[in-house]
Amino acid sequence: MERLKSFIYILLLTFLLGGLSILGIFFFFGKGLPDYSKLADYDPPVITRIYAGDGRLFAEYATEKRIFVPIEAIPEKVQLAFIAAEDKSFYDHVGIDFMGILRAATHNIISFVKGSGGLMGGSTITQQVAKNFLLHSKKTFSRKIKEAILTLRIERAFTKQKILELYLNEIYLGRGAYGVASAALQYFNKSLNELTDAEIAFLAALPKAPNNYNPRRFPKAALNRRNWVIVRMLEEGVITREEARAAKHSPIKLERRAIENTVDAAFFAEDVRRFLMKQYGQNVLYEGGLAVHTTLDSRLQQIADESLRQGIIAYDHKHGWHGRLGKIPLTDWPMYLKGFQKPAGIAPWTMAVVLKTTPHFVEVGLENGKTGYIPFETMRWARTHNRTKKGAPYLGPELKHPHDILKPGDVILVQQEAHFYNPTKAEVDIEWPEGTFCTLQQIPLVNGALVALDPNTGRILAMAGGFTYKRSQFNRATQALRQAGSTFKPFTYLAALEEGYSPASLLLDAPFVMDMGKDQGVWAPRNIEKRSFGTNTLRRAIEKSFNLTPVRLAHQIGMDKIQELSKRLGIYENLPPYLATVLGSEETTLLAFTAAYGTFVNGGKKIDPHFIDRIQDRHGKTIFKFDKRVCIACNKNTVAATDSSPPYLPDPRAQLIDPIHAYQMTSMLEGAVERGTAKRSRVDGATLGAKTGTSNDYKDVWTIGFSQDLLVGVYLGFDSPKSMGRYNTGGSVAAPVFKSFMKAALKGKPDQPFRIPPNTQFRHVHKETGKFVSARHKRAFLEAFHPEQLSTQKNLTTGENIMHQALSNDTLGGIY
Repeated sequence: MERLKSFIYILLLTFLLGGLSILGIFFFFGKGLPDYSKLADYDPPVITRIYAGDGRLFAEYATEKRIFVPIEAIPEKVQLAFIAAEDKSFYDHVGIDFMGILRAATHNIISFVKGSGGLMGGSTITQQVAKNFLLHSKKTFSRKIKEAILTLRIERAFTKQKILELYLNEIYLGRGAYGVASAALQYFNKSLNELTDAEIAFLAALPKAPNNYNPRRFPKAALNRRNWVIVRMLEEGVITREEARAAKHSPIKLERRAIENTVDAAFFAEDVRRFLMKQYGQNVLYEGGLAVHTTLDSRLQQIADESLRQGIIAYDHKHGWHGRLGKIPLTDWPMYLKGFQKPAGIAPWTMAVVLKTTPHFVEVGLENGKTGYIPFETMRWARTHNRTKKGAPYLGPELKHPHDILKPGDVILVQQEAHFYNPTKAEVDIEWPEGTFCTLQQIPLVNGALVALDPNTGRILAMAGGFTYKRSQFNRATQALRQAGSTFKPFTYLAALEEGYSPASLLLDAPFVMDMGKDQGVWAPRNIEKRSFGTNTLRRAIEKSFNLTPVRLAHQIGMDKIQELSKRLGIYENLPPYLATVLGSEETTLLAFTAAYGTFVNGGKKIDPHFIDRIQDRHGKTIFKFDKRVCIACNKNTVAATDSSPPYLPDPRAQLIDPIHAYQMTSMLEGAVERGTAKRSRVDGATLGAKTGTSNDYKDVWTIGFSQDLLVGVYLGFDSPKSMGRYNTGGSVAAPVFKSFMKAALKGKPDQPFRIPPNTQFRHVHKETGKFVSARHKRAFLEAFHPEQLSTQKNLTTGENIMHQALSNDTLGGIY
């Protein structure tokens, strides 16, 4: 009996000492542990997504690719699959599965003795939450003790559903995906409720070691692990035997995000990113889970990219061949071509090596190891490219044979065409080789930009900031400062309208020489045709883009009027008071200048160009909205049932210019398209207005124009400004790009004439003299007038007083 008592005392003492030791350990390691209560306000880094106006995704920003999904929105089968694979006793244990630990220890001892490897872990889902959220992942004794303490605390503080929610949104599953929702998109391009049983099992197989189960690198291991999860799902009753059999026979088929659901708008996206960074900071941008709804029109963006790209290529081809990329040996050319450094941003082109040249075609080896051919007729543009002493480019002699520019071994760029080559009559009898029909390409030296806006709201609908974003991230639509050239002239004429002139006023186009002062010499602008054109109506002067006329007109009305108008329209804050500025000598950005043209077509209203309509935070709350108007009557409860009138929304846009003056400018720019320098902008069946521009020495070329509801600006030039070559003007280089865009953008849409504001007066005038004439006169033209232009000075429409005043001032002002 005494022995039994002693044994019991010793046993009790052992338990007591063991319990005290455990308490001591818990007390020692429990001090200074992370605050687990913060898990109640779990706010993980989440992807910020940028959407086009039609809801299509075109950019994502994140430190971790994660989409947070509340547990209620995670399908039950997904939840149970992870529990079956990771912690089958999840709903039964207190956070630590002691039987699971014992089972894992036994398995590991046996594996160690047998030397078979394959160690089993004993961590529960709650333990993984404690480790992933609050601790490091180093395998140390102290970390395991702390993990156990935190696990027990978490289990007491949170429900099982909350713990599972934390786990399923935090785990890393490979491919940069954190959480099950992000992984479903990354691996299968599906939402969680679209996943098949086999796909759910694959995702549930990943938490242990996602890189080891990468189906592209380790297909067999990935398949075995997935099938093991399928068995576990069957054993736990998550799926039926038939479902398990079908899932096991399903291959692991990964899916990239569907192209039709995304938009390529890199320049646009970068400007949005900069705005978000400035507005909210880096943490919110990359971890805040914002949903940014932009103004981007997906269809117009694709048209913009293609129109600008083709316009740049067209100019580049007109100026000859820049040369090969390099040279490689033809022995084992596929290997050498594969190892050749590929230039950035050449897609959709590919590299090729010249294999041989013949009088009719060039045979090339392609990156895929196959061969193709370039018909000689399609590469006649590739003449040698030279420059004169003044820097203007010119072309060498015409090609007589492909070997004039290409030799075997030359590495070049080609576009593999989807269609077959259509031979010319002289080539019909040629025996063409087997292979892919290709065209010779080269990376252009010139660059440019195109921007499209809604002229009524300022919403930026499309923006191409260069030939390709991958080659240069510099956005030439918003960052490049360039001389506006003749595209500034309309604002001088608008200032004249505000001073009482009309489109029918006669103006003088004659030589103009101004003494610039001591040691400055004289300034003598010239028309591009190097001659003057005498007297013309204001309309004809703007349609033909004379240089001497706006200079004389600015001198007549005063530069202060043009300065004030320029500031009012937001073109230049401080336009220098020099007459040269009316010819576009000052620099501006394409976006800012294009927006100013919107004032013409929208009835004189101010617009603010903007990329973003609305921003929502991760919880769906709107935190930014560009349109700040409030529609009080939009609440149905406040609208009478008998009231059929639409609710009234106030127009916050400032009225910058008189609507009739705005229409007069629109009408004259329509004339520039129909009869003037912008004729190459014309699109059959579409009412358009446009103005072309060319800066000094042909360095920058522009075309800015509009339909009633679409405003477009185009710019081309070298990034390091230099001449584009004599007579390469806005009308010959930029206008075709504008036309290409407008033709595609307006296709299938009914034509809309420009809106005429109330009180606009129309009179028939003589096209050349501006005098009133009968509608039956053979030179009659129906012109728009402001009532004040008719009532205050009748002679103003004949131009006689203006002409006499101008000539008198010229004499007194020292202008010759």
